[in-house]
Amino acid sequence: MNPFIAMILTFAAALGWLRLMDFFAHQGWIESRLSRKIIHIGTGPIFVLCWLLFPGVWYARWLAALVPFAITVQFVLIGFGIMKDEASVKAMSRTGDPKEILRGPLYYGIMFVVLTLVFWKNSPVGMTALMMMCGGDGIADVVGRKFNSPKLFHSPEKSIAGSLGVFFGGWIMSAVVLAIYMAMGLFAGPFTHFLLPLTVIAVVGTLVESLPQKDVDNVTVTLVAAILGWFLF
Repeated sequence: MNPFIAMILTFAAALGWLRLMDFFAHQGWIESRLSRKIIHIGTGPIFVLCWLLFPGVWYARWLAALVPFAITVQFVLIGFGIMKDEASVKAMSRTGDPKEILRGPLYYGIMFVVLTLVFWKNSPVGMTALMMMCGGDGIADVVGRKFNSPKLFHSPEKSIAGSLGVFFGGWIMSAVVLAIYMAMGLFAGPFTHFLLPLTVIAVVGTLVESLPQKDVDNVTVTLVAAILGWFLF
C-alpha cells in the first residue's frame, strides 16, 4: 500500500476509536474512568496492527509515528487549555481537570512515538512493550476495580486482582499480536520461541506496575518491557 494512504488509514482508525469512546463518555453511556481505560487498552492493538499496512520504505516508520505524535500534541493543547474539547477531557481524565491529560495520556502517547521509531515492525520488542502498556497496565485498573481482592502489602492502592490483570492482559495481548505478525510472515520460527520471553517480560512488568507510584506506569512498565525484550528476543 502507498505509505501515505497507510498513514491516513491508521490515523482514521486511531482517531475514530478515540472519538467513539469520547462520544460514549460525553453521552454518559460509560463512566469517564472506564472510557479512559478502554481507550488505553484498545488504541495500542489498533495502531500496531495498522503497521502491517505500511510498505518497506525507510520513511514508513516516521509516517506511522506521526499518528500518535499528532494525537499527543492534541493532548498537550487540551491539557494547557489552548484547545477546548470537553468530550476528550471527560473521557481521559478522572476528575474533569484538563491538566490530568498532561500526565498519563501524554506519557502514553510519547511511548508510542518513541517505540515506533526505535523498533518498528521489524522487531517484536516495541510491539510487546506497547502491548504490556495497553493490555497490562490498562486492564489492571479495570480488573482491580471489578473484583474484590486483597491489597498488595507494599502498595495499598493496588490489588492482587489488578496485578493478575497486568500479567494475563499483557501476556495475552502480546501473544495475539505476535501470532498475527508471524502469520503474516514478518517473524520466523515457531511461536513457542516467544513464550518464555513473553512470560519473563509479563512477570517483571507486573512487579514494576505493582510499585506504589502514580501516573508513571505508562513509562516504567513500557521501558522495562522494551529493555527486557531487547535482550530476550
